[in-house]
Amino acid sequence: MANPGNTPARAEARTEARPEARTEARAAGRPRDARLDTAILSATRELLAEVGYPGLTLEGVAARAGTTKPAIRRRWASRQLLVITALGEIMGTAPTPDTGCTHCDLILGIETIGQAFGGTFGRRTLPALIADLAGDPELDRVFADTIFHPRRATTRAALLRGIERGDLRADADLDLLLDLLAATTYHRVLFGHMPIDDRLAHDVVMTVLDGAATPRWREHYRQRHDG
Repeated sequence: MANPGNTPARAEARTEARPEARTEARAAGRPRDARLDTAILSATRELLAEVGYPGLTLEGVAARAGTTKPAIRRRWASRQLLVITALGEIMGTAPTPDTGCTHCDLILGIETIGQAFGGTFGRRTLPALIADLAGDPELDRVFADTIFHPRRATTRAALLRGIERGDLRADADLDLLLDLLAATTYHRVLFGHMPIDDRLAHDVVMTVLDGAATPRWREHYRQRHDG
């Protein structure tokens, strides 16, 4: 007589419970459809803009993407992980550009934060997501590895280039500068007390460099912009 504890449904449930088993099963089966991944992430971003993170459901994403909730679950184990991936694609991990101009590079790099989270999108998404991160160390790690650290690393590289050019002091506290450069945008997203306008990145970078720049950079800036 068959053992009721070993039915196909129960075996499938045990497989779904183990992430490594899901990976093995996927590798042995059909390749994952990248077009469906793209559709799911696009639907997630659209719904975040419309209803915000608190109102986003996997059922809603599935309906918008033309797929099913189990199909999403096979790719992302939770709603939070799906949202983090979608946000990571919005912000991107492209390096802060190297234009040969320290303040130009930093302005362009910091602008990406405002472009990603500006307007109602960031206000509807980031505060509630950050609250979820506070109670889940593993989710917090994924967020940091997907969004926080990659962007921070590219801006650090821009600061190091500024030191090499002689624009920034060699003894500048890079971690403090990184916090100062990004903090204003995140602060306005989280609290919504002031807008993220087109001048914000420029004004933040110029204020920070006013304290960290060398006389060489000050003269360079004066010649280029005060004439």
